[in-house]
Amino acid sequence: MNILLLEAYFTGSHKSWAEDFQNFSSNDINILSMEGKFWKWRMQGGAITLAQKFNTMKNQPDLIIATDMLDLSTFMSLTRDKSSKIPTILYFHENQLSYPWSTKDKDFINNKHKHYGFINYTSALTADHVLFNSNYHKNSFIEELKLLLKKFPDHNELATIEKIKDKSKVLYIGIDLKRFDTYKIKNEGPPLILWNHRWEYDKNPETFFKVLFNLHKTGIDFRVAVLGEKYKKYPSIFDKAKEILKSKIVHFGYCNSSKEYAEWLWKADILPVTNNQDFFGISIMEAIYCDTYPLLPNRLSYQELLPIEYHNEHIYINNDDLINKLKSTIMNIKKIRNLKFNKIAQPYDWSTMKKSYDQLLCSFIK
Repeated sequence: MNILLLEAYFTGSHKSWAEDFQNFSSNDINILSMEGKFWKWRMQGGAITLAQKFNTMKNQPDLIIATDMLDLSTFMSLTRDKSSKIPTILYFHENQLSYPWSTKDKDFINNKHKHYGFINYTSALTADHVLFNSNYHKNSFIEELKLLLKKFPDHNELATIEKIKDKSKVLYIGIDLKRFDTYKIKNEGPPLILWNHRWEYDKNPETFFKVLFNLHKTGIDFRVAVLGEKYKKYPSIFDKAKEILKSKIVHFGYCNSSKEYAEWLWKADILPVTNNQDFFGISIMEAIYCDTYPLLPNRLSYQELLPIEYHNEHIYINNDDLINKLKSTIMNIKKIRNLKFNKIAQPYDWSTMKKSYDQLLCSFIK
């Protein structure tokens, strides 16, 4: 089967997922993409550019998959002579309705941010099939969509929400986890705490570092590796943490190679997660695959992705619970280092997921 994947924001996890899908699928995947920058403009104008590219293509795909950064309704209207009989899928990595916007964003301040969520809504209406990367993601999108439509003065079209629900399914993210196997390495030093997320407000670095400041004051011995992608503008707490925790920091910044990143994940002992946004949690699953001890908040997708037998020890209910669990983990580090968490993440490796992808996508071809 020939599949066309439309990606208007080809960078980061979007790019990794698309390329892995292309490499691991038994189908032929052709990626039509745009550079991953100016995300708001990509959502508004990317469909026009990709439609022009599509209209010049000679090959006719059997299936079209677009991700949430594309205005699918505009794309389909501009390509209807070629695309009208091709089944379409919208895959949600994230959505702009239930995504926690920064209060400093100009569109949020001017109350224009819902426009991007409306693009997600019309795209979902347009698609023949809608896929989400977790049940939490699907449910949160539906709930926020209800709130959005109820705000309009008339013709709220709430019945369209049921239409979207009826054609929606969950297809978890596939991750190339086995690439980490080559770089196994042990940490023989003090307990190592890991941050491996983007340096952005929605990952809640304020709480993460305040917890570490608390540990530091009590004299508990630990080290911290701060990984993840940093942008020109990032929360000031990172600079504050670099100064306060300078005696504890063993790495601070983006890893320039997959080898370096993998080695830090294997060396890390504990992953305290404070995120306010995660529709799935790729970086978390990567760390868990490398046997890092997870401490996850009682929110977002985490209860869904962590088997129930792990909830009591690994999911915390508030910041005090996080601190207590973190202290206990550090105090029992020898026992912790003998635990294995690989099996939690294994189901999301592409070696397993590719079959689920291929079977589901083939079922959409009539």
